[in-house]
Amino acid sequence: MSGENANPSEPAKPITVSVVIPVKDDSAALTVCLAALAAQTRTAEEIIVVDNACTDDSAAVALAAGATVCSCLQPGIPAASATGYDAATGDLILRLDADCVPGPEWIHDVIAAFEEQPEAGALTGDAEFIDGPALLRRPLVRAYLFAYMNFCIPALGHRPLFGSNLAMRREAWDTVRLSVHRDDPEVHDDLDLSFHLGEHYRLGAIRGEPMGISMRPFSDARAFRRRIRRGFRSVTVHWPRDLPPRRFSRLARRRSAQSGQARPPGPQETHP
Repeated sequence: MSGENANPSEPAKPITVSVVIPVKDDSAALTVCLAALAAQTRTAEEIIVVDNACTDDSAAVALAAGATVCSCLQPGIPAASATGYDAATGDLILRLDADCVPGPEWIHDVIAAFEEQPEAGALTGDAEFIDGPALLRRPLVRAYLFAYMNFCIPALGHRPLFGSNLAMRREAWDTVRLSVHRDDPEVHDDLDLSFHLGEHYRLGAIRGEPMGISMRPFSDARAFRRRIRRGFRSVTVHWPRDLPPRRFSRLARRRSAQSGQARPPGPQETHP
């Protein structure tokens, strides 16, 4: 894991954490998100707010909270997120949305999850709605995440990352940063990242309290249809290379090779 010291006689280098938040005209929600990050039991070394051509005071809110502000004039969350990842200096890069409210143990849980899953290049976690009708929050978020997982897994061959609650190792981002579709505002950046990171790394899970998210996906029928349309584009933009039979075959070969490398040598492989 990045940040670990291979020499046990030397003190371990502390793991550093960067949090990336893309924002577009969402200063009120961003204020709440940044307050929740400030209240973490283990705070981040840096918080990067990516100003995606905001016309409100989101940048001022971020600066007042002590965050670093990066400007991204290119429209779309893929470009804004990638700009933040490029600017991040931490060993671990965590990502959430401006309207997310993480529990106080979120960063602690992410670090612990990476320590428990040293083979994982990226992690993703659960979510819960924090607004909208109280009785509908649990069934709707379950339906939402169930639909997302069951749409993505047949296309990816593994679990997808969920953009409101994800983390990756810095070296994992460096591996894929030139191949992600950062210039296409019509793809979902988390699903696109899942395609590229899943080609090289295992994607694991963050245990602990779910991320608090907004019920906005259900508040506007037109916006929800746009999300669905972008979901299909996020898959088909990777075709024909990532048509499921081709992708699954490549992933199976890679996993087999990794399993063989990890297997201890048998008697016939042992040299005197």
